[in-house]
Amino acid sequence: MPESNNSCAFRTSIGGQALIEGILMRGPKKQAIVCRTAEGLVEKTEELRLIKDKYPVLGVPFIRGCAIFLDSMVKGMQALTYSASLVPLEEQGEPDKLDQWIEAHFPEDKAQKLIIGAAVVMGLALSVFLFIFLPALVVGWVKPLTRSFFVRNLSEGLLKVAILLGYMKLVSGMSDVKRLFSYHGAEHKTIFCYEHGKELTVENVRPESRFHPRCGTSFLLVVVLVSILVNSVVRVSNTFARVGCHLLLLPVVVGISYEINRWCGAHDNRLSAILSAPGKWLQRITTSEPDDGMIECAIRAMELVIPEEKGSDLWGS
Repeated sequence: MPESNNSCAFRTSIGGQALIEGILMRGPKKQAIVCRTAEGLVEKTEELRLIKDKYPVLGVPFIRGCAIFLDSMVKGMQALTYSASLVPLEEQGEPDKLDQWIEAHFPEDKAQKLIIGAAVVMGLALSVFLFIFLPALVVGWVKPLTRSFFVRNLSEGLLKVAILLGYMKLVSGMSDVKRLFSYHGAEHKTIFCYEHGKELTVENVRPESRFHPRCGTSFLLVVVLVSILVNSVVRVSNTFARVGCHLLLLPVVVGISYEINRWCGAHDNRLSAILSAPGKWLQRITTSEPDDGMIECAIRAMELVIPEEKGSDLWGS
């Protein structure tokens, strides 16, 4: 089926995330979770408390990227945990030993926060290992690649891209992840339908593209590519010293990457098309065509967060 034109007269700041049998949508004022269960759709809506409202400095360009990334990661993990709790008990796996220990030693509310916090920390630690420590270590073992800082930095960057693509391709073969990626496609299609000013119906959403320029997955690839340029300033040979330098430069990488994604999402020109192309290529792995039930979830989640004041969700506002 041919895909619709991706160019939109209106670009919304509403974004989403695929969950376990559901969708999270975040608008300018509130976020909504809609999941499909045996009993039908389950909805959960809550007001958004943006960290930049409490600490205005975290809304400054190039600083806001890290704050928004961490805030989205925490809220996304909370939503994912909630969607997992809706899965029938007989289909849920056994909690790991860390989760069991936390649940045994803390009250339920505090245990839930600790489990989510631990998941975020472990996710960040895994990312640091895969995309900072491992490339520096592997390239450091290959002596011909260490004779030039330019070659070494480029080799580490290309290995990061290979690890990201390999990881995404590997997990995409898992049945649960396949459904997650289909919900991801439903999210993108629904946002495009809204941006094109069409009525939010399954029939209108289905023909839309599943490749969106403001996707969070695209942001991850942009981070990896920007790190190749930013880390080119590192001129140390020791592997652990290089890892330390890359960690210190990570906020710079994330800050620049966020601004690039933000700019690309607001423009339709040759430069924005070039900059957003790698992220759209990655979405060929991380999104799949959804079924009608998945689209219904995405539509309902979108409806719950569309602001009453028309245009107040304009991208960049």
